[in-house]
Amino acid sequence: QVVGGKVKKPGKRGRKPAKIDLKAKLERSRQSARECRARKKLRYQYLEELVSSRERAICALREELEMYKQWCMAMDQGKIPSEIKALLTGEEQGKAQQNSTKLAKAGKTEANGSNP
Repeated sequence: QVVGGKVKKPGKRGRKPAKIDLKAKLERSRQSARECRARKKLRYQYLEELVSSRERAICALREELEMYKQWCMAMDQGKIPSEIKALLTGEEQGKAQQNSTKLAKAGKTEANGSNP
């Protein structure tokens, strides 16, 4: 090929790498591969930890679901589980305490309002 009055040979452009450059390139490639393997190992460790934590959460939820199923079966038979009774009485006591606190606060504000 003739380009601008100069004869150009077909092939790759630029200078050819020397042996030193080739050795350095191979070493960089090896180092890059080591780093890639280390990143991959960390990624897999993270994923394994994530999977195990999710599996533990699933087991806990299954146990909770089984407990609720047993409660429902007991209630279908006309029995009220002691856990539900405790929850209900705890809620009733909490509501009674809230009401008494509200009444006490209302009484204090009325007393403060009547005394100028």
